Amino acid sequence: MNNKSHNQIVSFIWGIADDVLRDVFVRGKYRDIILPFTVLRRLDALLVPTKDKVLETVEFLKKENIDDKSALKSVTGFPFWNTSKYTFERLLDDADNIDSNLASYLYGYSPNVQEIISKFKLRNQLETMKESEVTYLLIEKLSSKEVNLSPEEALNGKGEKMPPLTNLGMGYVFEELIRKFNEENNEEAGEHFTPREIIKLMTHILFTPVKDKINKGTHLIYDPACGSGGMLTEAEHYAHELTEKKASFLLYGQEVNPETYAICTSDMLIKGEKPENIAFGSTLSKDGFPSLNFDFMLSNPPYGKTWKLDENAIVDDRGKKGKQNIKDSRFEVGLPSISDGQLLFLSNMVNKMKHDTELGSRIATVHNGSALFTGDAGGGESEIRRNIIENDWLECIIALPKNIFYNTGIPTYVWIVSNRKTANRKGKVQLINAMELYVKLRKNLGDKNCELTGEHIDQITKLYMDFEESDISKIYPNEHFGYNKITVERPLRLSAQFTEERIAPLRFDKKILDEMTWAYEKFGEDVYTKLNELKPQIEAHLKKHDVKLKASQKNDLFSQKTWTQQLALLNETKKLMAEIGSDEHNDFNTFKVLVESTIKKEKLKLDAKAQKHIFDAITWKNEDAERVIKKKEKDGTHVYEADSDLRDTENVPLNEEIQTYFEREVLQHIPDAWVDHSKTTKGYEISFTRYFYNYVPPRSIEEITAEILQLEKETDGILNEIVNN
Repeated sequence: MNNKSHNQIVSFIWGIADDVLRDVFVRGKYRDIILPFTVLRRLDALLVPTKDKVLETVEFLKKENIDDKSALKSVTGFPFWNTSKYTFERLLDDADNIDSNLASYLYGYSPNVQEIISKFKLRNQLETMKESEVTYLLIEKLSSKEVNLSPEEALNGKGEKMPPLTNLGMGYVFEELIRKFNEENNEEAGEHFTPREIIKLMTHILFTPVKDKINKGTHLIYDPACGSGGMLTEAEHYAHELTEKKASFLLYGQEVNPETYAICTSDMLIKGEKPENIAFGSTLSKDGFPSLNFDFMLSNPPYGKTWKLDENAIVDDRGKKGKQNIKDSRFEVGLPSISDGQLLFLSNMVNKMKHDTELGSRIATVHNGSALFTGDAGGGESEIRRNIIENDWLECIIALPKNIFYNTGIPTYVWIVSNRKTANRKGKVQLINAMELYVKLRKNLGDKNCELTGEHIDQITKLYMDFEESDISKIYPNEHFGYNKITVERPLRLSAQFTEERIAPLRFDKKILDEMTWAYEKFGEDVYTKLNELKPQIEAHLKKHDVKLKASQKNDLFSQKTWTQQLALLNETKKLMAEIGSDEHNDFNTFKVLVESTIKKEKLKLDAKAQKHIFDAITWKNEDAERVIKKKEKDGTHVYEADSDLRDTENVPLNEEIQTYFEREVLQHIPDAWVDHSKTTKGYEISFTRYFYNYVPPRSIEEITAEILQLEKETDGILNEIVNN
């Protein structure tokens, strides 16, 4: 179908909304009527040629007491039927009863279409249509001879030929209508449909490299976020074209949105596909095809959208160290941030690859830039990338032009994943920068202001097939994208000194320091003898200042034992200070020995826990102090305590030795630093900006000066003119 016919049909149907539904439904609700009735009109157009024969067969089945109506499929030539006596045009013959007749018409459809009607929630709208008396006008408009929604050539009112509307063309109509409705309703950026030229690019690269290996037989194509089914339709169309229909293909998909699911299911019905192969619900929380693996997979999953609603089905105690339990084996590799679930869709597809066939599986999927680099080493996003790259499944990533999608201008990238790399691709990843390959649209479609032409698609496909380096094609070994994240430690250096001011807070438990301090300042020594009597006043203070305490903290605050233990700690510390004095010590190692020996000598009641509280109170970090020794090894070397405030990390490329990098980049600047190898983690990220960065030198001073002088010359006299006027 040419673009002119496509646009005429879309404009005609779009115009029905304003002509018929204005003042009856709010604009945001137009789609609830227009989309399902467009689907029904298309189904109606397909069934009209066999309508009389269907009615004859229905009568025969009644006479023979046969309830099973599946035989009607052979009459209609489609896997659906309608047993009512009505068509859209016949509904117009009885204007007075059109609403009740429409209800009969809807109930006459086969069960698979009933599900579509149900998902559209169409019957919820019928009462409003009846009350507003718009049913007749809507049916009349959709039955107009000025638009052809049938797969056969037709004549308009002027006797002019109108081209047939193919199934592929009908898909265009659906998606364009949905896009316009989304734009009208300011739908969020993640809710967008994939432009057909992007789908064509994906299908070309998905199928072309293996066209000679797609032998006779049946191959499965899958989209886990199939929307209205555009990717599946285009994939099947191109696969048939490429293989000259030597092989057959079965389409599978899953969609969470009821409306787009209904459109996709109807599209499958119209094309003679199996509508039961389209699963309804969230792919992440309820896998529609848990026992299937697929030959070809392609998708444009939602990005920048939370998977919070799917969390309970996927994982228990997410993010809790030692407690997290991933329940769904598809996602065992790792979980991304809860705010963005796009990489879960990629994990799902990778999990569904075939590993026991010669062809294996090929995946083409669109993601935004965050899928390339977000997530720290060891984190979910990085682990998902690591799994794909270390298994040598990532073939290529293609950077698309900005503003090529309808409802978002963010950069997007096509990932090509395969578990059957050719010999020349093994151990390597190709990056193609197609950001400058586009033509501008004469008129923007939402945020979309450019598109790929057929020549661009062929050019990108050739770059992929040739697998050679150029200005916009780079090839790197897998390990180029990996790195070891090392933890660089520096020694803790402490000074210590006993003073009255430093030890004073030991009177209070630091977990409830503010509350105990207020109580002591308010009531003095009475807190040690009359705490129960003071409790109401303390509680009133907490309530007045909206102080929220845990149950355990509140128990400690009103426990006489807590107060007496803290007082005892303070008093014992005063005895210790009297023996040691108030000199400043810049070697914590010797100072600690002094404290421990004094406690033992004076038989002070200060256990290890109490000593820690004292050291916390009287020490501070000092870069001029001696390093704090953690332990001494058998060979006499010292292991030092690490200062968490000075802790840093470095990303070391996988192709470089950690020690070599550390000595060159760190040790020569910080001689006392060391690497804690127990914390080293491996990560993977891909930065297109880094790989395709072209340095543009700044303009010279002379050039800038000349430009300023020229501007002054051009504006000479303007200021005087403004002032004088």
